[in-house]
Amino acid sequence: MTALAFRPATQSDLPTILMLCAGGAIGPADDPANAGDPCYLDAFNAITSDPNHEMIIAELAGKPVGCLQISYLPGLTRRGMWRGILENVHISADQRGQGLGSQMILWAVEKCRARGCGMVQLTSNKQRTDAHRFYRTLGFDQSHEGFKLML
Repeated sequence: MTALAFRPATQSDLPTILMLCAGGAIGPADDPANAGDPCYLDAFNAITSDPNHEMIIAELAGKPVGCLQISYLPGLTRRGMWRGILENVHISADQRGQGLGSQMILWAVEKCRARGCGMVQLTSNKQRTDAHRFYRTLGFDQSHEGFKLML
């Protein structure tokens, strides 16, 4: 298996990130052609300017094939334990099934451990049962039920 390389995302990666997040199915809300829209630039700058957030690109042979955001969140419970939150975890559809997602998640878990996090958590759409199975194989436990309120 070829090893992935990881690097911080740059603004020029925004179209790729939007494409990866859409899974190749482009909708009007997050079309990579609109990556220069100020809403994306503002969000990207908010993520990359805060030391508790990282937007990462995973590359295979110099080509971007994955992305994820890592956020480091302090907590009061469990004696002030920090948590690593993984968000926007995506591997290009044509690269799935080769172990790249496992490499990316395990790399992110080690980043969280190095930052002093005592837990790594993420959410996954209830309909993505293959993703749930994937996360369980990596040791994640489906311990909580998530809720969202769109504003």
